[in-house]
Amino acid sequence: MNKKSLLDIFEIERKKKQIDNVSDYDVFSDKDLLDEIRTKIVENLIDKEIPKEYLNDFINDEIDTITSGYDLSDLERNHLYNLIDNEINGYGPITELLNSKNVTEIMVNSPHDIYIETDGKIVKDESVSFINEEHIYRTIRRLIEPLGRTINSAHPMVDSRLLDGSRINAIIPPLSVKGPVMTIRKFIDTKEGMDDLLRMGTLTPYMARFLESAVKAKLNIIIVGAAGSGKTTLLNILSSFIGEDERIITIEDAAELKLRQNHVISLETRVNNYENSDEVTIRDLIINSLRMRPDRIIIGEVRGKEAFDMLQAMNTGHNGSLTTMHGSSKEDALNRLEAMVLMNGLDIPIKAIREYILNAIDLIVCIDRLSDGKRKITSISELDGFNKENIKLKEIFKFSQKGLTDGGEVNGEYILLDGIPNVYKKIVSRGITDLDDMFRK
Repeated sequence: MNKKSLLDIFEIERKKKQIDNVSDYDVFSDKDLLDEIRTKIVENLIDKEIPKEYLNDFINDEIDTITSGYDLSDLERNHLYNLIDNEINGYGPITELLNSKNVTEIMVNSPHDIYIETDGKIVKDESVSFINEEHIYRTIRRLIEPLGRTINSAHPMVDSRLLDGSRINAIIPPLSVKGPVMTIRKFIDTKEGMDDLLRMGTLTPYMARFLESAVKAKLNIIIVGAAGSGKTTLLNILSSFIGEDERIITIEDAAELKLRQNHVISLETRVNNYENSDEVTIRDLIINSLRMRPDRIIIGEVRGKEAFDMLQAMNTGHNGSLTTMHGSSKEDALNRLEAMVLMNGLDIPIKAIREYILNAIDLIVCIDRLSDGKRKITSISELDGFNKENIKLKEIFKFSQKGLTDGGEVNGEYILLDGIPNVYKKIVSRGITDLDDMFRK
């Protein structure tokens, strides 16, 4: 049976609403009818390759066909033009979101349930929707096919880096109960620096100088925070203080770091795909990097067995390593490191593992996205020996939250804790004396 044409649909809706003159019918005030138009547009475009030189004429012909006999305003015609153009050249309904500099994350939960992150806050975007689940599938496939990836019932999950550096995660049934779900964390190439963090209140000038000196002194640093807290951004900024004369190896699941030095080797993991190519893990790349004569090893994120190899590298002369990990606090970071080492099934006493961690890590930097959406470094701590059997953590800087203002912004202050940290001696031993005014009072 032939599908009803759009003109038939227009006529049915016109009669249903008892509108005598077709030109008086506002196509775009009817959401169901607009979805019918979008469906027809998508169906017409399946497997069509439109040469660029004919694209404008094709789109205008398509609009004339589906709206024949209707007096469209310029606004309505532009709206239809953009719908078709986004399906041909872009990524359907989320094209504008991907192009927007203000949107940092896109979360598609269902065809009409799309959330975005702007300025650190997550809101539902009522202006964007897909036609149906198949429309989401089509968009996911368009995003990942240039990467040589696929998604289907046999391979229902994809986590990869898009061509512009953004990160896409897509999961479909049977793993996702409610249908296809897509999350895109956009790569914003703003080349942020420490001055930008200072301007946003993420840290204080004292903290900025301390972290710069710590990186230059080749201290081993772990950045800890929740998803979306700004760990990778901070890692990128701290890496900018590494000298131009050093050979840097970066290791990531999806290459997001954009180092400005010339002597940088970027390594990226590989997952099993539908062609059954061999998997290459973070752990494999860490082991291989040790044979590449690195001055610095920067690991995008440590989350599993590779923690042991990272600690081993730090303990065998590869100082100045930087990495991030998920965690809610500095204590949580230590607990997770222990658990990761134990994943290797090694018969090592907990005491020995903790000594290994103590000898490897110099600083833990905690960063958090607070309730008002602003990101702040909430703690900088050093590992300071043992308190009985547990590693003792000594805070150097901390953010003390006092409450919320009437406008809902977090109210608090940064504090430099009393005492001279042990890492200060390491920094001075490297000939760096920029911190004397902080700790030599």
